[in-house]
Amino acid sequence: MSLNAYAKAQLHGESPTETEYRLFARVTGALKDARDQEISGPALMKTLDWNRRMWSALAMDCASDGNGLPNETRAGVISLSIFVRKHSRKVFRGEASIDDLIEVNRRVMAGLEAQINRKKSQAGAPAAAPAGAGQTPPRPGGYGGGYGGGSFQA
Repeated sequence: MSLNAYAKAQLHGESPTETEYRLFARVTGALKDARDQEISGPALMKTLDWNRRMWSALAMDCASDGNGLPNETRAGVISLSIFVRKHSRKVFRGEASIDDLIEVNRRVMAGLEAQINRKKSQAGAPAAAPAGAGQTPPRPGGYGGGYGGGSFQA
C-alpha cells in the first residue's frame, strides 16, 4: 500500500492497524481465490508475489531501528517473511499447498483484529470487525501499489 493511501485512510479515521488488517484481508482473499479457482501460471505468480511483497515490506519495517515492536516479535515477523518467500516458490512449483500461506495470514489478521478491538474497547467504542472483514477482497491488480511499511507496530 502506498504511503499516500495510508495517509488517506488515516484521514478517514482508520488506524495503521486497521489499514494493515485491510491489506492482509485483501491479499489473503486473493490467495483464497487462487486456491478456489485453481489458478496457475502467471496469474498464480502475481498473487503469490503480492503476498511475498507484503511480507517483505513487513520484514524491512521490522528490521529498521525505528520499529517499536519487541525484538522477539520483530524476529518472528522476519522469520515468517522468509518462510513466505520460500513456501511461495514451492507453491508455484506445485510442491506445497497455498493453504499454509493463507493460514499464516489469517493468524496475523486475528492478532491485528484483537489489537483493534482492544484499542476500541479501551476508548469506549464498541468492538467490531475492521472494515473489509469477512468480505471477498478484489484481485491484486486493483490494490494500487506496494505496502509502504512503517507502521507494523503494536
